[in-house]
Amino acid sequence: MLSIAKSALRPSLARAFAAPASSASLHTLPDLPYAYNALEPYISEDIMKLHHTKHHQAYVNGLNAAEQSYAKAPSVRDQIALQSALKFNGGGHINHTLFWKNLSPINADGGKLTDGPLKKAIERDFGSVETFKKSFNAATAAIQGSGWGWLGYNSASKTLEIVTTANQDPLLSHTPIIGVDIWEHAFYLQYKNVKPDYLNAIWNVINFKEAEQRLTEATK
Repeated sequence: MLSIAKSALRPSLARAFAAPASSASLHTLPDLPYAYNALEPYISEDIMKLHHTKHHQAYVNGLNAAEQSYAKAPSVRDQIALQSALKFNGGGHINHTLFWKNLSPINADGGKLTDGPLKKAIERDFGSVETFKKSFNAATAAIQGSGWGWLGYNSASKTLEIVTTANQDPLLSHTPIIGVDIWEHAFYLQYKNVKPDYLNAIWNVINFKEAEQRLTEATK
């Protein structure tokens, strides 16, 4: 199923990425759960270093700066003016924190979708795993400019759906199960402008165990 993300932050997501209680409690760059070269040959070490230490770090820095400015803003008008910075940098931090956990080296079961609740739900909602991957890749490759492709759980229909979000907008209408970054910084050094090659390759290092845990939590 294919849908376009709406708004309304899910409570679990809101709690996980709540704003710090004070300036002494700032957002920080999370460590990767694997080495920078662990996803090769599908995602290069150079890409992972740049993506994590430069791009994600920039979103963390931007979010902290925006929250501090918001706390000091002298008027509602000034607070409103900061909304775009909070959305962009906050979304970038949320999305990338999810993304790193979405990936896993091949020697740690990356790319392996075994029988279980996730595979069953994908086959129910898309017909087959291969059909799902093709539909996901097509929807994500079609994003104009930068954005994210998602497999999300719709709590209203109790189904999995393919969703896209623009720029660094986080997925708010569904529970994120799998997210793929389609910004050029995620693939250009290795795949140039050939998005389909990147999207085909990334399935080899998708952490389906993590995705299944998210689905299990969402369906409780």
